[in-house]
Order: sequence, then C-alpha cells, then structure tokens
Amino acid sequence: MDLRDTRILVAVDFGTTYSGFAYAHKENPENVVVNNSWPGREGVFKTPTALQYDERYNKVISWGYNALVEEPDELEEISDDSEEQRSRPVELFKLHLSTLGWKEKPWLPPRFGYKKAVKDYLSKLGELIRETIERRWPTVSFPRQVDFVFTIPAEWPPNTTKIMRECAHDAGLLSSLNSNNIEFTTEPEAAALHCLSVLKEHHLGPGDSFIVADCGGGTIDLTSRKLLPGNRLSEITERVGDLCGGSFVDKRFLKWLGKKLGADALEELKSNNYGQMQYIVQRFFCQRIKYKFNGERSEYKPLKLNVLHYCPDLNRYVTGAYKEQMEQVGWVLKVDFDSVIEMFDPIVTRIVKLIDDQLKGSKEKCSAMFLVGGFSESPYLQRRVREAFSSKVPIISVPALPIAAIVRGAITYGFNIDIVHDRVLKWTYGIEEPNKDKASRKTSDGLILYFHKLAQRGRSVGVDQKFTTDFFPTRANQEIISFNIYYTPRYGAKFCDDPGMKLLGTLRVRATDTHLGLNRPIEFLLAFGKMEIKATAKNKRTGRVYNETTFDLDI
Repeated sequence: MDLRDTRILVAVDFGTTYSGFAYAHKENPENVVVNNSWPGREGVFKTPTALQYDERYNKVISWGYNALVEEPDELEEISDDSEEQRSRPVELFKLHLSTLGWKEKPWLPPRFGYKKAVKDYLSKLGELIRETIERRWPTVSFPRQVDFVFTIPAEWPPNTTKIMRECAHDAGLLSSLNSNNIEFTTEPEAAALHCLSVLKEHHLGPGDSFIVADCGGGTIDLTSRKLLPGNRLSEITERVGDLCGGSFVDKRFLKWLGKKLGADALEELKSNNYGQMQYIVQRFFCQRIKYKFNGERSEYKPLKLNVLHYCPDLNRYVTGAYKEQMEQVGWVLKVDFDSVIEMFDPIVTRIVKLIDDQLKGSKEKCSAMFLVGGFSESPYLQRRVREAFSSKVPIISVPALPIAAIVRGAITYGFNIDIVHDRVLKWTYGIEEPNKDKASRKTSDGLILYFHKLAQRGRSVGVDQKFTTDFFPTRANQEIISFNIYYTPRYGAKFCDDPGMKLLGTLRVRATDTHLGLNRPIEFLLAFGKMEIKATAKNKRTGRVYNETTFDLDI
C-alpha cells in the first residue's frame, strides 16, 4: 500500500452476518470514524450482510436492514404481485468462500454465483462509502485517493484475498485489478491491534501476552499475541477459529420455534415471507432475549411470544395437530429459561473450548483476554468465559464498542503495516521435487513427486522472511522448468498427493542455458510478506532472476 497519494484510509469488515466500515484522513490518523448511519437504521455500527433482489435476482432493490426485516404494519403496503414478495433475500453468501462442504453452505438462487452477491454487496457498500467521504471531504478523488484495508477470517483458504480483490475491483472500489490501493489483514489480527490501545489501561507492557477472542455473528476467531518494544505485535500460537458465532444461537431459536409450529411451516414462512421470519428473530429474540440473557435462572422472567403479531402469515402454513395446539393457546408461546439455555449452551460451550485450546497451546503466560465482536456483548457468554478462565487469566475485558474493534484495528494496520512483527504459519509450505526412485509413486518419466518442505506449520516467521533451496533440472535439455507450490495442514507430509495436500500455484521459468546440461543450479525462494507469498527463481551461477510471482497468503 502506497500512502503517498492517499488521503483517506477505509477499513471494511465484510462479515458473515453483519458488515461495517471505518475511515480516517492520513493527516489525522488518530481520528477514526466508525460509520453509524445506514439505509433503514441510524445509530448502529453495522448493517446486515444481506441483499434483496428483483424477481429474477438480477437487480438489487435493497440491502442491509432494508433487505431483511419486514414490519407487520407495512405488510399491507406490499402487493401480492410485488417483486419484494416473489424474491427471497440473499444472505450468508460469504460462507461460500469458506471451507464448508457444499451441502453445508447456505442457500443461493438457482444459477446464481456467490461472487455476484459479494460484488453486488460491495457495490452498495462502496456507494455509501463514497457518499460519506465526498460529503466530508469534497475534493477527494474516489477511488484514486482512497486506500482500503479488508479483514478476512483466520481459518479461510488462501484464495480468499484473491477473490475479495476481484470482487472489490468489479464493485468499483479499485481502479485496476492489481491496484496497490488495497491491503488485507485477518480479523483476529485487526482485533489484536485495536486492543493495543487498551493495554496501557491494564498496566501491560512489552513482554506481556494476551488473547483476543473475536466473537462475531458467523465466526469465532482467536489469536494469542505478545507486546514487543515499540508497540509492535508478535504472534505466539496458531490462530484458530470456528463457525460458532452469535447467528448460530438465532438458528437454535428457529429450531425451537419449528418444534412448536412444525418444521414444514417454518420452512414455508422462510420461503414465502422471509422478512417476517427475520422480524421475529431480530425484534423478539435478539432484542428481548439474546442481548439480555445472562444465564441466571432467578433473574429470568419467562416471556410470552405472540407468534401472529410478528408473523401474520404464519397461520397459513401451520397445519394438523400443530395448528390445533396453537389455536388452543391463542398462538401464544411461553419462552422459559430451560428453552433459552438450550439455545445458548451448545454454541457458548464450543467458544469456551476454543479459548481453552488456545490457552493450552501457548507456552507464554496469558496476562489478559479481550472479547470483541458483536456476540462478545452477550452477558451469558461473558459470564461463561469468566467462570472458566478467571483463575487462569488475571484480566478478562470487553473493550468499549467491541462491535467496532475489527475496523478500528484495521485502520491501525493500514497506517502502520510494520506494526506486525511476525506471524505463525497455519500451513506447511513446500514445492514439488521430482526424484528418480524405485518406489511405487512414479510418473511417466520414472520420477517420484516428493514434497520438499520449505516452511513448517506452527513456525513463527517474520514479515518478508525468506526460505530458499537449490534445485537442478531433471533433464539436460530442459528449457521450461515448473515449480509447483503446495500447502498442507500436516507437519510431516512426504508426497504431493498425500491427503490434505493442495496446490497453491505454479511458477514457470525459461532456462535457455541447456549447453550446461544438468549443472544448472536454480535457487528457489519463498518470501512470506504481509498477506501474500512471493515465489522467486533465479540462476545460481549468474544471479539473474528468471521469474517471480505472488500468491495469496493464508498464514
């Protein structure tokens, strides 16, 4: 990222369930503004990552809050043949970038690629960003004088940044695909950078280690960091994460509701009146239960849920014994303590285990733990975390405005990328090494494709640290030499077709000095940069660089 011509830095937290952005002028980087004005809602720091399309899913007609929640008193204003009723909102599409299996990924319309949804959402978000910046600084040229920092989940595959770059370009945020006006950092890394500002409040200094748990709507990401002199950060364990954010508690509420009304009825409501389903989740469950529940039985008062108040069309879908039961109780359900605790416990227990595993995986004493992200504001989650870890971790804190921690930390990263001293590799990286052998895994040339390890998973590597090895052509007359770069979660992989092994990319070079036969040493180099890997091959005899390229780095 080149800040010489940049006037504004924008951080984008493109989330699974909610998204937000923050911005700052490079002449006053301390004055970070987190956007809190969205279509359909004022005074909140994020908006739903959701889109409402026309009938054919071509044109976006609303986004964010306006795409989801359907107010009961507005239902009469929507005619039966309106486009809004004949299309279903598209949401959770970010999960199509994850490692979830195809059957586990959320619904998308037929013949509808997830990249279209990402691009369309970033287009709408970009329009709002542009309007916001131009209103405050009318002379700024957008996007030429605007740099972006995008945050990505820690556990997602290496091609995530490439896809996000393509979608940001197609959405009009970048003037060219290879623009230098975009940078990436992981969500837990951004959260850790935000927590730098509160370390002094807790009298922590160089040498102290801390954990940041980013508890979002879709994902939970954890990172362990050590504060170094000069206010720089070192990573001390592998980042971990899982799909067990706050939205999964919402899903368990809907599952409970389905047991009362019938799963088929709820599916009909979801298909035909999606806004009403969201209304009961957001306005009843989230506002009256989820954001307040602390797990204390004596303080919980059972709530009455008038189902038809939130979902007037539901009685069209409920049938048989379910309908008879609901008519007997006047369509009113009792939401008691035991039901709510069953909605929370499986999700919160997974989060507690993630934190416990992260603590056990660190050789450093943890001085503090910070909970950030929207779900971190859950009183019950905070209570469970403190009960589990207060005897092990002296400080357990939720910084002010935890929902905005990611974008604030991303701004810090964008203005001072060197603040990150090192990172821990999540994968083992290496290249394909053909060798003649009598073993069984031979190619048509009688060669065996070994995995030549260069950098092992779990190792701490400095930014721009280089790993090198020497290779020779396998044939005397070979002019085109290909270096296939692989990565694997395994520590001791031996072959390039081992389970879990994946191809990151290929670097091809042309070596015309065939008159030297096999005596042509080539130095191959992998450099771990910010969020990318640079692969280079050069002539060891002359020092001439044959070729170099970059790949997305999911460290």
